[in-house]
Amino acid sequence: MPDTIFALSSGAPPAAIAVVRVSGSQSAQAMRALLGRGLPPRRAVAATVRGPSGEVIDRVLALWLPGPNSATGEDTLELHCHGGRAVVQAVEQVLTALPGLRAAQPGEFTRRAFANGRIDLAEAEGLADLLSAETELQRRAALAMAGGDFSRRVESWRQELLRLSARVEAELDFGDEDDVGSLPENFAADLAVLERALAGWLVRPRAEALREGFRVVLAGPPNAGKSTLFNALVESEAAITAPVAGTTRDLLTHPVALCGIPFRFVDTAGLADTPGDAIEAIGIERARGAVESADLVLWLGPEGAGPVAAWEIEAQTDRSDHYRKTAPRHRLSALTGEGMDGLRGDLVAAARVALPLPGEAALSQRQHRLLGEAVQALDSAAILGDPLLVAENLRLARLAFDSLLGRTTTEDMLDALFGRFCIGK
Repeated sequence: MPDTIFALSSGAPPAAIAVVRVSGSQSAQAMRALLGRGLPPRRAVAATVRGPSGEVIDRVLALWLPGPNSATGEDTLELHCHGGRAVVQAVEQVLTALPGLRAAQPGEFTRRAFANGRIDLAEAEGLADLLSAETELQRRAALAMAGGDFSRRVESWRQELLRLSARVEAELDFGDEDDVGSLPENFAADLAVLERALAGWLVRPRAEALREGFRVVLAGPPNAGKSTLFNALVESEAAITAPVAGTTRDLLTHPVALCGIPFRFVDTAGLADTPGDAIEAIGIERARGAVESADLVLWLGPEGAGPVAAWEIEAQTDRSDHYRKTAPRHRLSALTGEGMDGLRGDLVAAARVALPLPGEAALSQRQHRLLGEAVQALDSAAILGDPLLVAENLRLARLAFDSLLGRTTTEDMLDALFGRFCIGK
């Protein structure tokens, strides 16, 4: 039987309220040890927490949530205490001394919810993203995944796949011996509908782009105004600016949200043809690597000399010696602010196209890979005429669906996922 676990599930003290959660088979014993009585289920009750010798530790609001209808699927006790450090420490000391109880590991409450069927793996992944969300767009996408939008879609695909598989199996079992190589009527058309539904999800923007932010790299030769523009975009003096060429020697990265959309701006070393020293050469090489991995490049150098699809930016318009361009996407001065609002608005519009729509679930790398495997299996089934081979490929697609929802998985993968959670979640 799993240990009964406990942890502080709210923010670090001091705070107005501290929520201590207990989950497992010994939760009822812990309730009686701390409160001296049982509680009615699913009702908030004022109670007094006492230590082993009867001394008052705190007066709390207590909730008793019997399993399996609880967040973890186990008997759960929640104590809403005053949020001082000494209060939390005293409650945890009493819990530690009780037999069969121990402090929870990171993500252990959510892992138990998954193990007990309260959530599936896709919902757990969405919850992990929700806990780390820093922008409104990230929050809404993570909430869609954690709320089961994608899981319900996968389950509907799985049910359709089971229906198609049953038709093939029936043909194998009961079809005419002289016509054993035939497939059921309308089978190919129904399979194509399912395959198109899956393929539509594969072309959606990915969760990694949303999690890491729309990556915008500022590039150009030395003294082109990259660092000044970088500071203006991130609204911070993150980069050192000076009239001396080659001030920036390495990549500078700064996350920021514009209109609720996550961005990651990257300032780079000036792209000089002849580096002044070994350190500058390394910085230039890293700058070129950043340009290659960018979602968008803002090119501040001579017109036409930047990477393909880069935005031509005529920067430093407050200076008479700046790079003049005939058809820049934006003319601006990061120093005076001229043209900056137009650039920000354009960046937001570009990111909205590249990132998931608000409230739309986005696939992680793992989910994208598994859904791709399902599409590949369905594609193979569509071009095969032998019902036995078709049935096998439909089975492979079902395995991919089961892996998406966590019905087949590995401990290493679960360790990596739930290790992203904080203690108490």
